[in-house]
Amino acid sequence: MQFNELELIEPLKKALIQEGYTDPTPIQAQAIPFVLQGRDCLGIAQTGTGKTAAFALPILQSLASQSTVKRSLRPISALVLAPTRELAIQIEESFKVYGKNLNLKSIAIFGGVGQKPQTTALALGIDILVATPGRLLDLIGQKHIKLNQVKHFVLDEADMMLDMGMIHDVRRIIDLLPHVRQNLLFSATMPKEIANLSASILNDPVKVSVTPAATTVDTISQSVYFVAKDNKVSLLIKLLKDIKMESVLIFSRTKHGADKIVKALSHANIQALAIHGNKSQNNRQMALNAFKTRQVKILVATDIAARGLDIDELSHVLIYDQPEVAETYVHRIGRTGRAGLGGVAISFCDPEEYVYFKGVQKLIDKKIPVVKDHPFAITIDENAVVKVAPKTNHRPKRNPSAHPWDRQAKAKKQRPSNFNTRKPKA
Repeated sequence: MQFNELELIEPLKKALIQEGYTDPTPIQAQAIPFVLQGRDCLGIAQTGTGKTAAFALPILQSLASQSTVKRSLRPISALVLAPTRELAIQIEESFKVYGKNLNLKSIAIFGGVGQKPQTTALALGIDILVATPGRLLDLIGQKHIKLNQVKHFVLDEADMMLDMGMIHDVRRIIDLLPHVRQNLLFSATMPKEIANLSASILNDPVKVSVTPAATTVDTISQSVYFVAKDNKVSLLIKLLKDIKMESVLIFSRTKHGADKIVKALSHANIQALAIHGNKSQNNRQMALNAFKTRQVKILVATDIAARGLDIDELSHVLIYDQPEVAETYVHRIGRTGRAGLGGVAISFCDPEEYVYFKGVQKLIDKKIPVVKDHPFAITIDENAVVKVAPKTNHRPKRNPSAHPWDRQAKAKKQRPSNFNTRKPKA
Protein backbone atom coordinates (compact mmCIF):
# COMPACT_ATOMS: atom_id res chain seq x y z
CA MET A 1 0.00 0.00 0.00
CA GLN A 2 1.07 3.59 -0.70
CA PHE A 3 -0.04 6.92 0.74
CA ASN A 4 -1.91 7.78 -2.47
CA GLU A 5 -4.25 4.86 -1.71
CA LEU A 6 -5.33 6.30 1.67
CA GLU A 7 -7.73 8.93 0.30
CA LEU A 8 -5.65 11.83 1.55
CA ILE A 9 -6.18 15.27 0.04
CA GLU A 10 -3.72 16.58 -2.52
CA PRO A 11 -1.93 19.12 -0.25
CA LEU A 12 -1.06 16.30 2.15
CA LYS A 13 0.04 13.96 -0.63
CA LYS A 14 2.23 16.72 -2.04
CA ALA A 15 3.88 17.32 1.34
CA LEU A 16 4.55 13.60 1.76
CA ILE A 17 6.12 13.38 -1.70
CA GLN A 18 8.28 16.41 -0.95
CA GLU A 19 9.52 14.65 2.19
CA GLY A 20 10.21 11.44 0.26
CA TYR A 21 7.46 9.38 1.94
CA THR A 22 5.67 6.90 -0.31
CA ASP A 23 4.79 3.84 1.75
CA PRO A 24 2.93 4.13 5.09
CA THR A 25 4.10 2.11 8.08
CA PRO A 26 1.75 -0.64 9.32
CA ILE A 27 0.17 1.52 12.03
CA GLN A 28 -0.33 4.36 9.55
CA ALA A 29 -1.92 2.06 6.99
CA GLN A 30 -4.29 0.59 9.57
CA ALA A 31 -5.14 3.67 11.62
CA ILE A 32 -5.45 6.47 9.07
CA PRO A 33 -8.59 5.15 7.27
CA PHE A 34 -10.50 4.80 10.57
CA VAL A 35 -9.33 8.18 11.91
CA LEU A 36 -10.39 9.80 8.62
CA GLN A 37 -13.86 8.35 9.24
CA GLY A 38 -13.96 10.14 12.60
CA ARG A 39 -13.65 6.96 14.66
CA ASP A 40 -11.99 6.92 18.08
CA CYS A 41 -8.79 4.91 17.96
CA LEU A 42 -6.61 3.01 20.42
CA GLY A 43 -3.17 2.50 18.90
CA ILE A 44 -0.66 0.10 20.45
CA ALA A 45 2.75 0.24 18.82
CA GLN A 46 6.34 0.41 19.91
CA THR A 47 8.39 3.54 19.36
CA GLY A 48 9.69 4.23 15.88
CA THR A 49 6.64 2.89 14.05
CA GLY A 50 5.27 6.22 12.78
CA LYS A 51 2.50 6.92 15.26
CA THR A 52 2.68 10.69 14.82
CA ALA A 53 1.70 10.63 11.14
CA ALA A 54 -1.06 8.14 11.96
CA PHE A 55 -2.95 10.85 13.82
CA ALA A 56 -1.45 14.06 12.35
CA LEU A 57 -2.44 13.43 8.72
CA PRO A 58 -6.14 12.69 9.39
CA ILE A 59 -6.43 15.62 11.80
CA LEU A 60 -4.90 18.01 9.26
CA GLN A 61 -7.28 16.74 6.60
CA SER A 62 -10.29 17.14 8.87
CA LEU A 63 -9.38 20.69 9.88
CA ALA A 64 -8.58 21.71 6.30
CA SER A 65 -12.09 20.70 5.24
CA GLN A 66 -13.75 22.86 7.89
CA SER A 67 -14.58 26.42 6.85
CA THR A 68 -13.50 29.16 9.25
CA VAL A 69 -15.05 32.57 8.67
CA LYS A 70 -12.25 34.55 10.32
CA ARG A 71 -8.89 32.82 10.53
CA SER A 72 -7.70 35.54 12.92
CA LEU A 73 -10.19 34.17 15.46
CA ARG A 74 -9.09 30.56 15.17
CA PRO A 75 -10.30 28.43 18.09
CA ILE A 76 -8.17 25.51 19.23
CA SER A 77 -9.63 22.63 17.22
CA ALA A 78 -7.09 19.89 17.93
CA LEU A 79 -5.25 19.16 21.18
CA VAL A 80 -2.32 16.74 21.45
CA LEU A 81 -0.91 15.92 24.89
CA ALA A 82 2.71 14.74 25.09
CA PRO A 83 4.73 13.79 28.19
CA THR A 84 7.97 15.70 27.47
CA ARG A 85 9.07 18.99 25.97
CA GLU A 86 11.19 17.28 23.32
CA LEU A 87 8.32 15.10 22.18
CA ALA A 88 5.91 18.07 22.09
CA ILE A 89 8.35 20.01 19.89
CA GLN A 90 8.84 17.02 17.61
CA ILE A 91 5.10 16.38 17.17
CA GLU A 92 4.42 20.03 16.37
CA GLU A 93 7.25 20.03 13.82
CA SER A 94 5.58 17.02 12.15
CA PHE A 95 2.29 18.91 11.92
CA LYS A 96 4.14 21.79 10.26
CA VAL A 97 5.88 19.48 7.77
CA TYR A 98 2.75 17.54 6.79
CA GLY A 99 0.54 20.65 6.77
CA LYS A 100 2.88 23.07 5.02
CA ASN A 101 0.51 23.32 2.06
CA LEU A 102 -2.51 24.07 4.26
CA ASN A 103 -3.69 27.28 5.89
CA LEU A 104 -3.45 25.93 9.42
CA LYS A 105 -1.48 27.11 12.45
CA SER A 106 0.05 25.02 15.22
CA ILE A 107 2.13 25.64 18.32
CA ALA A 108 3.88 23.57 21.00
CA ILE A 109 3.73 24.77 24.61
CA PHE A 110 5.74 23.34 27.47
CA GLY A 111 7.36 24.32 30.74
CA GLY A 112 10.98 25.17 31.44
CA VAL A 113 10.91 28.33 29.28
CA GLY A 114 9.24 31.72 29.53
CA GLN A 115 5.57 31.70 28.65
CA LYS A 116 5.42 35.09 26.89
CA PRO A 117 6.18 33.83 23.33
CA GLN A 118 3.66 31.04 23.84
CA THR A 119 0.86 33.30 25.10
CA THR A 120 1.53 35.79 22.28
CA ALA A 121 1.14 33.06 19.66
CA LEU A 122 -2.00 31.76 21.38
CA ALA A 123 -3.55 35.22 21.32
CA LEU A 124 -3.13 35.35 17.53
CA GLY A 125 -5.19 32.18 17.15
CA ILE A 126 -4.12 28.60 16.44
CA ASP A 127 -5.77 25.47 15.09
CA ILE A 128 -3.57 22.76 16.60
CA LEU A 129 -2.12 22.82 20.11
CA VAL A 130 0.57 20.37 21.20
CA ALA A 131 1.22 20.62 24.93
CA THR A 132 2.68 19.06 28.03
CA PRO A 133 0.02 18.74 30.77
CA GLY A 134 1.64 20.99 33.39
CA ARG A 135 2.13 24.10 31.23
CA LEU A 136 -1.28 23.58 29.62
CA LEU A 137 -3.08 23.61 32.97
CA ASP A 138 -1.03 26.63 34.02
CA LEU A 139 -2.09 28.66 30.96
CA ILE A 140 -5.68 27.49 31.29
CA GLY A 141 -5.66 28.79 34.85
CA GLN A 142 -4.37 32.15 33.57
CA LYS A 143 -7.23 32.31 31.02
CA HIS A 144 -4.87 32.15 28.02
CA ILE A 145 -6.38 28.92 26.72
CA LYS A 146 -9.92 27.65 26.21
CA LEU A 147 -10.61 24.09 25.15
CA ASN A 148 -14.35 24.38 24.61
CA GLN A 149 -14.10 24.00 20.81
CA VAL A 150 -11.65 21.08 20.59
CA LYS A 151 -12.82 18.54 18.02
CA HIS A 152 -9.83 16.18 18.06
CA PHE A 153 -8.02 15.03 21.21
CA VAL A 154 -4.83 12.96 21.10
CA LEU A 155 -3.10 11.38 24.09
CA ASP A 156 0.36 10.29 22.91
CA GLU A 157 2.74 8.00 24.83
CA ALA A 158 0.03 7.42 27.43
CA ASP A 159 1.99 4.82 29.38
CA MET A 160 4.92 7.22 29.75
CA MET A 161 2.55 9.81 31.22
CA LEU A 162 1.48 7.17 33.71
CA ASP A 163 5.11 6.45 34.61
CA MET A 164 5.77 10.18 35.09
CA GLY A 165 2.75 10.68 37.35
CA MET A 166 0.80 12.83 34.87
CA ILE A 167 -2.44 10.87 34.70
CA HIS A 168 -4.17 13.06 37.30
CA ASP A 169 -3.38 16.17 35.22
CA VAL A 170 -4.54 14.39 32.08
CA ARG A 171 -7.91 13.62 33.67
CA ARG A 172 -8.28 17.26 34.73
CA ILE A 173 -7.68 18.36 31.13
CA ILE A 174 -10.13 15.79 29.74
CA ASP A 175 -12.84 17.19 32.03
CA LEU A 176 -12.41 20.58 30.31
CA LEU A 177 -12.96 19.22 26.79
CA PRO A 178 -16.28 19.19 24.91
CA HIS A 179 -18.27 16.01 25.42
CA VAL A 180 -18.51 15.41 21.66
CA ARG A 181 -15.06 15.00 20.12
CA GLN A 182 -12.78 12.46 18.46
CA ASN A 183 -10.38 10.71 20.85
CA LEU A 184 -7.10 9.08 19.81
CA LEU A 185 -4.93 7.29 22.37
CA PHE A 186 -1.50 5.91 21.49
CA SER A 187 0.74 3.89 23.77
CA ALA A 188 3.70 1.53 23.47
CA THR A 189 2.41 -0.71 26.25
CA MET A 190 -0.99 -1.31 27.82
CA PRO A 191 -0.79 -1.52 31.63
CA LYS A 192 -4.05 -1.85 33.55
CA GLU A 193 -4.23 1.87 34.38
CA ILE A 194 -4.00 2.85 30.70
CA ALA A 195 -6.62 0.25 29.78
CA ASN A 196 -8.94 1.79 32.35
CA LEU A 197 -8.23 5.30 31.07
CA SER A 198 -8.89 4.32 27.47
CA ALA A 199 -12.18 2.70 28.45
CA SER A 200 -13.27 5.93 30.14
CA ILE A 201 -12.51 8.31 27.26
CA LEU A 202 -12.80 6.30 24.03
CA ASN A 203 -16.17 5.81 22.40
CA ASP A 204 -16.54 2.55 20.46
CA PRO A 205 -12.87 2.68 19.41
CA VAL A 206 -11.10 0.72 16.75
CA LYS A 207 -8.01 -0.94 18.18
CA VAL A 208 -4.85 -0.96 16.08
CA SER A 209 -1.97 -3.07 17.35
CA VAL A 210 0.88 -3.64 14.94
CA THR A 211 3.32 -5.37 17.30
CA PRO A 212 2.94 -7.25 20.56
CA ALA A 213 3.34 -5.05 23.61
CA ALA A 214 6.88 -4.63 24.92
CA THR A 215 8.72 -6.37 22.08
CA THR A 216 11.95 -5.25 20.45
CA VAL A 217 12.51 -4.62 16.78
CA ASP A 218 14.08 -7.61 15.02
CA THR A 219 16.43 -5.40 13.03
CA ILE A 220 18.22 -4.28 16.21
CA SER A 221 21.34 -6.29 17.09
CA GLN A 222 21.45 -6.65 20.89
CA SER A 223 24.33 -7.62 23.17
CA VAL A 224 25.37 -7.25 26.81
CA TYR A 225 28.74 -6.78 28.52
CA PHE A 226 29.06 -8.02 32.11
CA VAL A 227 31.32 -5.50 33.80
CA ALA A 228 32.03 -4.23 37.31
CA LYS A 229 30.48 -0.86 38.08
CA ASP A 230 33.87 0.82 38.57
CA ASN A 231 35.05 -0.35 35.13
CA LYS A 232 32.05 0.85 33.12
CA VAL A 233 33.69 4.13 32.11
CA SER A 234 36.86 2.37 30.97
CA LEU A 235 34.86 -0.12 28.93
CA LEU A 236 32.78 2.67 27.41
CA ILE A 237 35.87 4.59 26.32
CA LYS A 238 37.42 1.46 24.81
CA LEU A 239 34.26 0.64 22.81
CA LEU A 240 33.90 4.20 21.54
CA LYS A 241 37.50 4.14 20.34
CA ASP A 242 37.50 0.59 18.95
CA ILE A 243 34.08 0.35 17.31
CA LYS A 244 32.99 2.60 14.47
CA MET A 245 29.81 4.33 15.62
CA GLU A 246 28.23 6.97 13.40
CA SER A 247 26.07 8.16 16.28
CA VAL A 248 25.47 6.77 19.75
CA LEU A 249 22.86 7.58 22.38
CA ILE A 250 24.02 6.57 25.87
CA PHE A 251 21.47 6.07 28.64
CA SER A 252 22.30 6.87 32.24
CA ARG A 253 19.94 6.22 35.16
CA THR A 254 20.53 9.61 36.80
CA LYS A 255 21.19 13.22 35.78
CA HIS A 256 24.37 13.32 37.86
CA GLY A 257 25.52 10.09 36.23
CA ALA A 258 24.98 11.54 32.75
CA ASP A 259 27.14 14.55 33.58
CA LYS A 260 29.85 12.29 35.03
CA ILE A 261 29.93 10.23 31.83
CA VAL A 262 30.31 13.35 29.68
CA LYS A 263 33.13 14.60 31.94
CA ALA A 264 34.94 11.24 31.79
CA LEU A 265 34.67 11.13 28.01
CA SER A 266 35.97 14.69 27.78
CA HIS A 267 39.06 13.67 29.78
CA ALA A 268 39.59 10.93 27.17
CA ASN A 269 39.30 13.52 24.36
CA ILE A 270 35.91 12.21 23.28
CA GLN A 271 33.32 14.90 22.68
CA ALA A 272 29.83 14.29 24.07
CA LEU A 273 26.85 16.29 25.31
CA ALA A 274 24.29 15.53 28.02
CA ILE A 275 20.54 16.00 27.99
CA HIS A 276 18.42 15.68 31.13
CA GLY A 277 15.85 17.46 33.28
CA ASN A 278 18.33 19.75 35.05
CA LYS A 279 19.40 21.31 31.76
CA SER A 280 17.55 24.41 30.56
CA GLN A 281 15.21 23.95 27.63
CA ASN A 282 17.55 25.95 25.37
CA ASN A 283 20.55 23.81 26.36
CA ARG A 284 18.58 20.61 25.83
CA GLN A 285 17.39 21.72 22.41
CA MET A 286 20.86 22.87 21.36
CA ALA A 287 22.36 19.53 22.43
CA LEU A 288 19.65 17.58 20.62
CA ASN A 289 20.03 19.63 17.43
CA ALA A 290 23.82 19.23 17.53
CA PHE A 291 23.35 15.47 17.83
CA LYS A 292 20.76 15.27 15.06
CA THR A 293 22.97 17.23 12.67
CA ARG A 294 26.02 15.10 13.59
CA GLN A 295 27.99 18.04 14.97
CA VAL A 296 28.34 15.80 18.01
CA LYS A 297 28.23 12.03 17.62
CA ILE A 298 27.59 11.12 21.27
CA LEU A 299 24.62 12.15 23.37
CA VAL A 300 24.27 11.03 26.99
CA ALA A 301 20.70 11.07 28.28
CA THR A 302 18.43 10.06 31.08
CA ASP A 303 15.12 8.43 30.26
CA ILE A 304 13.64 11.80 29.38
CA ALA A 305 14.96 10.94 25.89
CA ALA A 306 13.84 7.32 25.93
CA ARG A 307 10.50 7.92 24.29
CA GLY A 308 9.34 9.58 21.14
CA LEU A 309 12.54 11.28 20.01
CA ASP A 310 12.96 10.73 16.29
CA ILE A 311 16.67 10.71 15.47
CA ASP A 312 17.36 9.81 11.86
CA GLU A 313 19.66 6.86 11.29
CA LEU A 314 20.85 6.51 14.88
CA SER A 315 23.40 3.71 14.62
CA HIS A 316 23.93 2.74 18.28
CA VAL A 317 22.15 2.84 21.62
CA LEU A 318 24.31 2.09 24.65
CA ILE A 319 22.63 1.31 27.96
CA TYR A 320 25.18 2.33 30.56
CA ASP A 321 22.83 1.61 33.51
CA GLN A 322 20.22 -1.13 33.41
CA PRO A 323 16.70 0.29 33.80
CA GLU A 324 14.79 -0.66 36.94
CA VAL A 325 11.59 -1.03 34.89
CA ALA A 326 12.01 -3.64 32.16
CA GLU A 327 9.70 -1.87 29.67
CA THR A 328 12.10 1.08 29.68
CA TYR A 329 14.67 -1.11 27.93
CA VAL A 330 12.32 -1.47 24.96
CA HIS A 331 11.82 2.27 24.73
CA ARG A 332 15.54 2.98 25.03
CA ILE A 333 16.70 0.67 22.26
CA GLY A 334 13.72 1.77 20.17
CA ARG A 335 15.64 4.98 19.41
CA THR A 336 17.60 2.94 16.85
CA GLY A 337 16.28 0.53 14.24
CA ARG A 338 13.59 3.05 13.25
CA ALA A 339 11.74 3.19 9.93
CA GLY A 340 12.86 -0.34 9.09
CA LEU A 341 16.57 0.45 9.37
CA GLY A 342 19.04 -1.66 11.32
CA GLY A 343 20.64 -0.65 14.59
CA VAL A 344 22.85 -1.83 17.43
CA ALA A 345 21.94 -1.90 21.14
CA ILE A 346 24.75 -2.51 23.63
CA SER A 347 24.09 -2.98 27.35
CA PHE A 348 26.38 -2.83 30.37
CA CYS A 349 25.41 -4.90 33.39
CA ASP A 350 27.13 -5.13 36.78
CA PRO A 351 26.26 -7.77 39.40
CA GLU A 352 23.89 -5.49 41.31
CA GLU A 353 21.94 -4.79 38.12
CA TYR A 354 21.62 -8.40 37.00
CA VAL A 355 18.18 -8.78 38.54
CA TYR A 356 16.97 -5.97 36.27
CA PHE A 357 18.65 -7.53 33.24
CA LYS A 358 16.89 -10.84 33.93
CA GLY A 359 13.62 -8.91 33.97
CA VAL A 360 14.40 -7.42 30.57
CA GLN A 361 15.08 -10.84 29.01
CA LYS A 362 11.88 -12.21 30.50
CA LEU A 363 9.86 -9.29 29.15
CA ILE A 364 11.16 -9.46 25.58
CA ASP A 365 11.23 -13.27 25.68
CA LYS A 366 14.69 -13.29 24.17
CA LYS A 367 18.13 -14.22 25.48
CA ILE A 368 20.51 -11.33 24.82
CA PRO A 369 24.00 -12.56 23.76
CA VAL A 370 26.79 -11.95 26.28
CA VAL A 371 30.06 -10.52 24.96
CA LYS A 372 32.80 -12.24 26.96
CA ASP A 373 35.87 -11.24 24.97
CA HIS A 374 36.73 -7.87 26.52
CA PRO A 375 39.39 -6.79 29.08
CA PHE A 376 36.89 -5.94 31.82
CA ALA A 377 34.81 -9.10 31.62
CA ILE A 378 33.45 -10.57 34.84
CA THR A 379 31.39 -13.66 35.55
CA ILE A 380 27.90 -13.30 36.93
CA ASP A 381 26.08 -16.26 38.41
CA GLU A 382 23.02 -16.35 36.17
CA ASN A 383 21.18 -18.54 38.69
CA ALA A 384 21.81 -16.21 41.61
CA VAL A 385 18.75 -14.66 43.21
CA VAL A 386 19.35 -11.01 44.03
CA LYS A 387 16.81 -9.26 46.20
CA VAL A 388 16.18 -5.58 45.55
CA ALA A 389 15.05 -3.44 48.45
CA PRO A 390 11.59 -2.02 47.78
CA LYS A 391 11.36 1.70 47.14
CA THR A 392 9.83 3.84 49.85
CA ASN A 393 8.92 7.49 50.11
CA HIS A 394 9.13 7.45 53.91
CA ARG A 395 12.14 9.06 55.48
CA PRO A 396 13.89 7.08 58.23
CA LYS A 397 13.20 8.21 61.78
CA ARG A 398 15.88 10.49 63.11
CA ASN A 399 17.69 9.83 66.36
CA PRO A 400 16.83 12.71 68.73
CA SER A 401 20.38 12.71 70.05
CA ALA A 402 22.03 12.55 66.64
CA HIS A 403 22.18 16.29 66.02
CA PRO A 404 22.59 19.29 68.36
CA TRP A 405 19.46 20.92 66.90
CA ASP A 406 17.44 17.88 67.96
CA ARG A 407 18.90 18.04 71.47
CA GLN A 408 18.05 21.74 71.67
CA ALA A 409 14.49 21.05 70.54
CA LYS A 410 14.17 18.33 73.16
CA ALA A 411 15.53 20.63 75.90
CA LYS A 412 13.13 23.38 74.81
CA LYS A 413 10.14 21.07 75.31
CA GLN A 414 11.33 20.33 78.86
CA ARG A 415 11.57 24.01 79.86
CA PRO A 416 8.96 25.34 82.29
CA SER A 417 6.23 27.49 80.77
CA ASN A 418 7.58 30.64 82.46
CA PHE A 419 11.12 30.12 81.16
CA ASN A 420 12.44 33.32 79.52
CA THR A 421 15.35 33.05 77.08
CA ARG A 422 15.67 36.77 76.49
CA LYS A 423 18.14 38.84 78.47
CA PRO A 424 16.60 41.45 80.79
CA LYS A 425 16.82 45.04 79.64
CA ALA A 426 19.62 47.10 81.20
